[in-house]
Amino acid sequence: MSKIITIGREFGSGGRELGGRIAEILGYAYYDREIIIEIAKRTSLSETYVKNITEHKPVIPFPLHTSRTFWAVMPDFDQVVQKEQHNIIREISQKSDCVIVGRCADYILRDEKPFRIFVYSELESKIKRCIEKGNADYENSESLSEKELKQKIAQVNRARAGYYEFYTGQKWGDKAYYDLCINTTNCDINKLAEAVAKICQ
Repeated sequence: MSKIITIGREFGSGGRELGGRIAEILGYAYYDREIIIEIAKRTSLSETYVKNITEHKPVIPFPLHTSRTFWAVMPDFDQVVQKEQHNIIREISQKSDCVIVGRCADYILRDEKPFRIFVYSELESKIKRCIEKGNADYENSESLSEKELKQKIAQVNRARAGYYEFYTGQKWGDKAYYDLCINTTNCDINKLAEAVAKICQ
């Protein structure tokens, strides 16, 4: 059975970088945007459109009060994208040892017992990281003012929380649903990755 590490992360916390370094150290396959690219190929939808769907919960015209069977009420393209995402995540988890960032992978693969990590940090640390490194999620984030960055960080994290909670019924970032929660504030990502890799070996 493949060893699987899943990473949930707050925007600006360095979770993507941490996941990449862990995968590199352990020699695991690494999946993040690769999933978006594959969904776009399979559905013939644009990567930008797929990315938007996989980062925001669908707009449902009426409240859900019964079971959590979403496919019947979601807009058509949302259904297609979400089903493909589930299929792809399951497929890649069976190919080899891997690190998967975001995409509710911890929940989708819950029966496979992945090692579930959640990465977070203090606001000032997020702002500093975005300014110093920019952020691959949003072009030119390094050129935003501190006020604009605060708004962007809050906006993205609300969207991630809403998406995760909609599809899993679990609270995003709740330590009860993770095996390891990491505060990256004032920490060296490379050193953290080395420490986590030792735990996961």
